[in-house]
Amino acid sequence: MSEKDTSLALSNRAEDAFFELLEELNACGHQAHTLLARARLPRWCLRSLFYFLGYIAKAGGRVTETDIRFAESLMKSLNLSQRGRRGAIEHFRVGKQEQALLAMRGLRFRLTRNIAPRPALLVAICLCHATQLHGAPTKVRRHRCEDAIDRIGLPIEIVDSVLDSYARKVWITQPELKPAPTSYDQACKLLGVSRQASFSDMKKAYRRRVSECHPDKLGDNLSEKEYATAKERLHRYQLAWELIKRREKVRSH
Repeated sequence: MSEKDTSLALSNRAEDAFFELLEELNACGHQAHTLLARARLPRWCLRSLFYFLGYIAKAGGRVTETDIRFAESLMKSLNLSQRGRRGAIEHFRVGKQEQALLAMRGLRFRLTRNIAPRPALLVAICLCHATQLHGAPTKVRRHRCEDAIDRIGLPIEIVDSVLDSYARKVWITQPELKPAPTSYDQACKLLGVSRQASFSDMKKAYRRRVSECHPDKLGDNLSEKEYATAKERLHRYQLAWELIKRREKVRSH
C-alpha cells in the first residue's frame, strides 16, 4: 500500500479470515475463479455476487467481453447447473441496469459477517478482481466496487488491500531492490506505513506483506530462483517487523 496505511476496521475473526484468503489468492496466482472453486462459496451468496458484478461491469457505460468472460469463469468454478447459470445471468443483467444500489442489497451478508465472515470477504475479493480487469480501475468503476462492498457490510478499505495485492503480483519478475532495513524509518517505508501509524496498523501492514510473498503460501510451481526471491523478500519484511517491535517495546517502558 502507500506509505499511509489504512486500518481495515475488521473484527479479529474477520481479519484472520481476510489474511487467509489473501494468502490463498496469492497461491492461486491471483485467479479469483480458482480461489472461488477452492473456497466453495455458499449458494445463497450467488444472487448478490452476480448482481454486484453486473453493477460494476456497467460502470463505464458498456459491459465488455472481458467482464462477461470473468463472470462466466466464476459460473464454471461454481459448477452451476443450467438453471443456476440462467439465474446468475439474470442477476448480472439486473445489476448492470442499476444506477444506484438499493439499501436492502447484501443484507444477509451484513447479518452474518461477524459470525461467518468468509463468504462476504470472498465475494469482496471477486468484486475487486472484476474492478481491475481492464488495468488500474477508473474512478467510477472503483466507486461502484466500494459501494457494493459497503452493501455487504465490509469496510471499503478492503478495496485498497486487495487491489494493492493485485498490483504487486508481478513481484517475482520485478522483485524489490530495496536494501534490508536498518532503522525504524526504513522499516516503516518497506512495509508501506507512515512512522506515525499505530502499532496495530503496522502489524496489519506486515501481515499483508507476508501474505504476498511467504514461500509456503505461493503454491508448488515456483522455480528455485523465484523461491529464493520470495524467501529474501520475506526476510526483509521480518527484519522490518523486528525493528518496529523493538521500537514499540522501548516506547512502552
